[in-house]
Amino acid sequence: MVIAITLKIIYNIAGEFMIIDLTRLNNDIEKSIDVNINYTFNKDELEGTDLLDCNASIKGVITKNSLKEIILDFNVSGMMIMPCAITLKPTNYPYSIEIKGTLSEILNKNEEIFTNTLDIFPIIWENILMEIPMRVVSEGAEDLEIKGDGWKLVTDDEETSSPLAELEDLLKDR
Repeated sequence: MVIAITLKIIYNIAGEFMIIDLTRLNNDIEKSIDVNINYTFNKDELEGTDLLDCNASIKGVITKNSLKEIILDFNVSGMMIMPCAITLKPTNYPYSIEIKGTLSEILNKNEEIFTNTLDIFPIIWENILMEIPMRVVSEGAEDLEIKGDGWKLVTDDEETSSPLAELEDLLKDR
């Protein structure tokens, strides 16, 4: 029989922490802790990334295995908003991430972790950062003809003649 408890989530002033109380799980009072959090990252958290906005829906469960290791099984999904690589227009980019494993595996630590609280914010944020694409292109932006007075965007598919190609030919003739 799985008993779910209501999560007590504590946010600091900047809204950076998602701290989950593991006391009841560690003392075998509860078999699992259900996690259901909706979170919108603030501007300070997005600083230093290419993200204009980002939200996350975190659903999952925290359990213990027979070796008394904390097991995380989360699905994190949401929407990233990034500037289009061509037009700089804000572009939605949906994402979905599975986070599964023991806490020590996820945190890359070999020692046992004994704690009564778990801050899942760094785990969630690290996985979201790994999902940020190199570039996004908004719908219809790929079909735009990008050119101006005396210039045009040349893609890898197009053949171009180098202005120095004539000089190279002269050097070859010598």
